[in-house]
Amino acid sequence: MPDQIISQEGYDKLKKELDERTSVKRLEIAARIESAKELGDLSENAEYAEAKDEQAFNDGRIGELMALLKNVTVVHNNHDKNKVSMGSCVTVITDGKTKEFTIVSFNEANPSEGKISNESPLGVAFLDKKKGDKVTVTTPRGQAVYEIIGIK
Repeated sequence: MPDQIISQEGYDKLKKELDERTSVKRLEIAARIESAKELGDLSENAEYAEAKDEQAFNDGRIGELMALLKNVTVVHNNHDKNKVSMGSCVTVITDGKTKEFTIVSFNEANPSEGKISNESPLGVAFLDKKKGDKVTVTTPRGQAVYEIIGIK
């Protein structure tokens, strides 16, 4: 699997989740398991089964996070206002409407906030483009043309 690129902010967010799951969540779950064991017969103990399921999910997520953090490349925005890169805020015109998008890493994407992944079709189309460039992107509604009118 090739490395995914990620911003420092995105990396820090993943690292914080990993730390939270290993140092806090694991202890909380272990305490729930111990408490449930005290209730008696484990074969019909819903609290115990639920806590064990949560433990398995948490441990699985810890494994995912560790693998992810090992296989990402942190990139820093060079703040080149002449070219779209990670962290750039891109102002475009499409269908007569002005829109703003911020190019972020995969784990920070939130389209409703205008944050699009560098790996999304729109993000890929914008990367390395300059003010005045037009890009055509295939969307569920068909082809859309975006003209870049500003880069911050």
